[in-house]
Amino acid sequence: MRTRNALILTSLVTAFFGVFFLFPVVMVIKEAFVTKEGGFTFAYVIEVFANPVYLEGIWNALLLGVTSTLASLLIAFPLALLAHRYRFPLKGPLSALILIPLVLPPFVGAVGVKQMLGAKGSLNAFLEKLDLMDPSAPIDWLGEGRFLGIVIMNALHLYPILYMNIAASLSHLDPAMEEAAQNLGCSPWRRLRRITLPLTMPGIFAGGAIVFIWSFTELGVPLVFDYARVAPVQIYDGIKDLSSNPFPYALVAVMLVISSTVFLASKALLGRSRLGSAPRPKGHQCERLLGGVKGFLVMGVFLAVFLVASLPHLGVIFLSVATDWYGSILPEGMTSAHYEEALGHPLVVPSIQNSLLYASGSMIIDLILGLAIAWVVVRSTIRGRAFLDALVMLPLAVPGLVLAFGYLALAQEGRAFHFLMGAHQNPVILLVIAYAVRRLPYVVRAAVAGLQQSNVALEEAALSLGATPMRMMRRIALPLLAANLIAGGILAFAFAMLEVSDSLILAQQAEHFPITKAIYSLLSTLGNGYELASALGVWAMVFLGISIVGAVILAGKRGGLFRM
Repeated sequence: MRTRNALILTSLVTAFFGVFFLFPVVMVIKEAFVTKEGGFTFAYVIEVFANPVYLEGIWNALLLGVTSTLASLLIAFPLALLAHRYRFPLKGPLSALILIPLVLPPFVGAVGVKQMLGAKGSLNAFLEKLDLMDPSAPIDWLGEGRFLGIVIMNALHLYPILYMNIAASLSHLDPAMEEAAQNLGCSPWRRLRRITLPLTMPGIFAGGAIVFIWSFTELGVPLVFDYARVAPVQIYDGIKDLSSNPFPYALVAVMLVISSTVFLASKALLGRSRLGSAPRPKGHQCERLLGGVKGFLVMGVFLAVFLVASLPHLGVIFLSVATDWYGSILPEGMTSAHYEEALGHPLVVPSIQNSLLYASGSMIIDLILGLAIAWVVVRSTIRGRAFLDALVMLPLAVPGLVLAFGYLALAQEGRAFHFLMGAHQNPVILLVIAYAVRRLPYVVRAAVAGLQQSNVALEEAALSLGATPMRMMRRIALPLLAANLIAGGILAFAFAMLEVSDSLILAQQAEHFPITKAIYSLLSTLGNGYELASALGVWAMVFLGISIVGAVILAGKRGGLFRM
C-alpha cells in the first residue's frame, strides 16, 4: 500500500513539474531554434552573438554576475571565518543582524542607494560639508551607466547567501587538521591558504553559483537604475513584440545555457571533490575568546558590515518620510503623508490584495506538494525518490526570468497556457503556479527536515492499531511536522509576496499588479512617485522581516529549515 501510494504521488508531482516547469523551459529553448515555417535553425542564436547590442547585453550580464559574486565573497568569507574562529562581544546579535539584507527586495533597496550615492546624494552632501569635494564637480559613485551601483546593490543583498554556505562548510571542518598544521609551524596565512580555504570550497561553490545566477539574471535592479544595456532588461523590453520577434527567445536560451552550465559545473566540481563529502569533525572546535581591543575590533567589523548593508533600507525609510531630499545629507523635512497618500493610490491597496491572493494560493499548493514529496523521499523505499528530490530542487538552478518568460509566451493567443488567462486576461492562475514552482524547494526542505527528526515508530504504531493512513497523518504526522511546515510555508508565502521577475513579466494590466509591480510602476510616476514607492517598500520590508523571524523561531531550533 505504501509503495503504491508513493508511486502515485511521484507520478502526480512529476506530471505537475513536467507541465509547469520543464515544458515552459523546453518551449523557450525550442522557439530559439525554430523558424516561422517550423524548420530548425541556429540563425537566431548566431544573430544574438553577431548583433553588438545583444552581445553587449550578454557581456554586461556576465560581468555583473562575476563581479557581484566576487564582491559578495569578499564580504562573506572574512565574516564567516571570524564567526567560526572567535567569540567576541555581541557575537550572537551581530551574526543575525548581518543577514538583514534578506528582508528587502534588491530593486526596492536600489531606490535608497540611488538617493544616497547619486551625484546629488547624501554621500556627496556629506563630503561637501567637510570641504572634501568641489560642489561644482560632484562624484557619481554609482559609476558610468550605473554598473557599479548594480554591483554594490547585488553584493549588499546577496552576501548572506555566501556567508551561510561558507559558515556551514566551516562548521564541518575538523579542527585537528588546522591544529596539526599549526603544530608543524605553518603560519596563519599559509594555513588559511592550504587548509581552511580548500575545505570551504564546497560552500563557496554552492553559494557562489546561486549568487552568480541571481546577479546574472537580475531584472529589477537594472530597471530601477535605468541600465538598459544588459540582457535581462533587453528580454523584458522584447515582451512588447513577442509574437513576431524571435530574439528574446534566443536571449533567454543563451542565458539559460550559461546559468545551467555554471550550476552543473559547481555540482560537478563538488561531486569530484572529496572535501564536499568529508566526515563530521572528530575534534572539538574551540572558539578563541577575544577580549579587550581585539574583541571590539572584530565586533566593529561585523557592525560596519551591518551598517553598510543597511544603507539601502535606511535610504528607503528616509525617502518614504521625506518632504524634500535633494543635495542634503538627510531629508530637510519629514512627514507621514506619503504613507497615507499611498493607501489612497489606486495601485497600492489592490496590489496588496492581489499579492495576498497570489501568495496564499501558491503557499497552499506548496504545502500540499511539499508534504507529499517529503513523505515519498523520507518514508518510502521506491527507487525514484532520489530523482523526485532532485527534480523539485531544479527551480533553484533555473532563473525566474526564464520561467516567467516561458509562461508569458505560452499564454499568448493559440498557445498551450492561454486558457489559464481566462476571458479577461487575468494572470492569477499563472502567477500562483509560477510562485508555487519557484518556492516549492523551501517547503520540501522544511518538511524533509521535520520527517527526518520525527519518530517513524509512532506512525507505524498508529497504523498497526488500525488507523487509516489519512487518520494517522492527521493525528500523528501533521502535529509533529507542524512547526516545520508552518515555517516553510511562511517563507514560501513571504518571498512569493515580494517575487520580482514573475510579477514584472506576467502582470501586464494594472488591476492585476502585485506589490512589486506596483512599486516599479510608482517609480515612474511624476511628482512623489519615488516617495510612494518607498512607503510601499517599507511595508514590504517590515512584512518580510517579521515572516523570516517567525520562520526561524518556529523551525530554527528543530534542525533548520534547509537541511540538505
